Amino acid sequence: MKALIIGGTGTISSAIVRLLVEKKWEVYVVNRGNHNSELPPEVKTIVVDINDEEAASAALSGMTFDVVCEFIGFHVSQVERDYRLFNGKTKQYIYISSASAYNKPSANYVITEGTTLANPHWQYSRDKIASEEFLMKMYRENGFPVTIVRPSHTYNEKNVPLGVHGRNGFWQVIKRMIDGKPVIIQGDGTSLWTCTFNTDFAVGFTGLMGNRHAIGEAFHITSSESITWNQIYQTIADALGVELKAYHVATEYLTAVGPDYDFEGSLTGDKSVSVVFDNSKLKRVVPEFNPVISFDEGVRIALSYVLSHPECQVEDPEFDQWCDRVIAALEESKKLV
Repeated sequence: MKALIIGGTGTISSAIVRLLVEKKWEVYVVNRGNHNSELPPEVKTIVVDINDEEAASAALSGMTFDVVCEFIGFHVSQVERDYRLFNGKTKQYIYISSASAYNKPSANYVITEGTTLANPHWQYSRDKIASEEFLMKMYRENGFPVTIVRPSHTYNEKNVPLGVHGRNGFWQVIKRMIDGKPVIIQGDGTSLWTCTFNTDFAVGFTGLMGNRHAIGEAFHITSSESITWNQIYQTIADALGVELKAYHVATEYLTAVGPDYDFEGSLTGDKSVSVVFDNSKLKRVVPEFNPVISFDEGVRIALSYVLSHPECQVEDPEFDQWCDRVIAALEESKKLV
């Protein structure tokens, strides 16, 4: 079987590439070549900017694939381009959408693939919805063999799942924990969240590849473990061997005082709402999908790697100072009552 991965070096796609190589797939990766040294040696690389359609068309000329997987398509114009590039040249096209596209809060707290797609709070999610709608239209009208995959919060050994963080990612929050400083948790921390380790995700995803039952269908791929944000932060603190000094702040307040961090999208439109995913549809089509890495284990894997790799420890003094100001302002406001 022959697969083309558009991207191939990200948190999700890197695990899929490794598993496909183990399964003896013929794997091609198309990207700009910035991180291809991290790919397994068996992978064939096509170095081109996929957004340059003319150059991409030339680089892919005469090639056909069993499966094409799009990991870096964020706007409908990009999937329209993919349709032009790959219609008639692949037996399956898998588009990575997002579970943030589901309407939240939904009518039922258990989310299935049939849950309504709507997110007025996050343009990222609305763009994913528009991309899905175009692709399904091409499937219904022209037989384009699309499969939609909606990941939720997927992580690997190089990052730690968090709710509130700055533009430089998770490390500054971890550093605050290590330094004994309070860390901000959105709301009261009791909403449920689902974190999935990338190697577990890869089992579900590769099981959909070349699977005729996946054509014209949408699937989310997540762990079956749902825990509260308080439990997430406590698990991280326990793995670090430090005391968790949680400071709960209303999501509405965070959005109002942190416009530079797009908390309306990432929190109001996603992480502040409880999510529990029903994976029964995926398991019917991919019986081998059975996530094995619990959050406790995954966090320890990630922290072990991050603490031993300084390049992962990207500090964010601006966000650190912002947290201090928010906490100080709220503490001062308590004196007014």
